[in-house]
Amino acid sequence: MSTAQASRELSFTAPMPGLEASDGFALRGIDGAPGLYAMESASPRIRMFLAEAAVYIPGYAPAIPRSTLDDLGLDRAELATTLVVVNPAPEKTTVNLAAPIVLNAETGRCTQLLLDSKEYSLRAELSD
Repeated sequence: MSTAQASRELSFTAPMPGLEASDGFALRGIDGAPGLYAMESASPRIRMFLAEAAVYIPGYAPAIPRSTLDDLGLDRAELATTLVVVNPAPEKTTVNLAAPIVLNAETGRCTQLLLDSKEYSLRAELSD
């Protein structure tokens, strides 16, 4: 999303598991942290941190199904922005590689993929 606006409305193709009651999300950049975002919902009040995989986890590139690309209005996987949920903690910060959010940065349309957690960790340590 580096090429998109610092703040934008998101439109999920299907509700995120556990967040079905949320009414709309906005994604905004975090000042001084390129590729780090806060995803927020006003009702109910929710705030999650997301990291752009290309910036924080080079080499992480799960396969994106053709049907997902079609739903997002993208011709190729290279056009998608892959975001991972960040789990900040004092002892170590982790990211969820098993459920990335795939985004069309131009439209704000996105979906959360649920990948095999045996192959992709739910709590991969984020190195500096």
